[in-house]
Amino acid sequence: MPRRCIALALGLALFAARAEALPSPSPSPSPSPSPSPSPSPTSTPPVDRFPGAAASYLVSVGDRELWARAPDVPRAPASLTKLMSALVLLEPGWAPEAEVVVSPRAARETGTRAGLRAGERLTAGDLLGAMLVASANDACVALAEHAAGSEAAFVARMNARAAALGLSATRFENACGHDGAGHRASARDLQALARAALGRPEVRRWAAAPAVTLTTRAGRAIRLATTNALLGRVAGAAGLKSGYTRAAGTCLIALAERQGVEVLVVLLDARDRWWAGAALLEAAFREAGQGG
Repeated sequence: MPRRCIALALGLALFAARAEALPSPSPSPSPSPSPSPSPSPTSTPPVDRFPGAAASYLVSVGDRELWARAPDVPRAPASLTKLMSALVLLEPGWAPEAEVVVSPRAARETGTRAGLRAGERLTAGDLLGAMLVASANDACVALAEHAAGSEAAFVARMNARAAALGLSATRFENACGHDGAGHRASARDLQALARAALGRPEVRRWAAAPAVTLTTRAGRAIRLATTNALLGRVAGAAGLKSGYTRAAGTCLIALAERQGVEVLVVLLDARDRWWAGAALLEAAFREAGQGG
């Protein structure tokens, strides 16, 4: 196992012991003798209980927002962008068995890559797996070009879909999450995007996969591991997407489910996304009565 993975595993192994040190929620005020009903949980804005977790974060249990910090501030979302790419790709007409030819431009993509070569032919389904499991930028651009003729045309579809979803703090400049002056999304928008993407079974399946193997038409096999260090280490972890760029810092959308309770954590520019993600998941499950 690579040293980085060992370090992550050891760090997360310490989580159970450290989680008890998290601050408990502030006690609720004494009940008022007034017969007026209490406000619903959704009527109370989420509090910033963990100010050191990230520049922006949002934690929710089901539809209820628990804690947040600057959730409406637009920030660079890095590869969390790929959830919108997946949502657009999976619109009516998606054909996972369709053959995609890797262009020279896609093969030259920088950042996290699958190592695709110009001219190679793969199925769209395999490339979607590479994009969601391993955050492969070359697979992302190959799919965007295949779906819309060019990445620019595909990005226009991404922005149209963001507008349709009401993501007012979101604007995309590329399909994969590279830094750009106008490439932005807020934690609250990304939470809404994540919920929309989770409506697609393909996203749920690949988000929880520990690895994916691509096979070119010529028979070259490429095995890629997940970029999500929480999978297999945090109980109930089921995705969803990680990201990093110089401008964005480390980012994460973490999803976990226990006994029918689903927790979603969005972190933008986190100090330590794996520790913070694991800690916030555990704290949220304790809040929902599913801790331990």
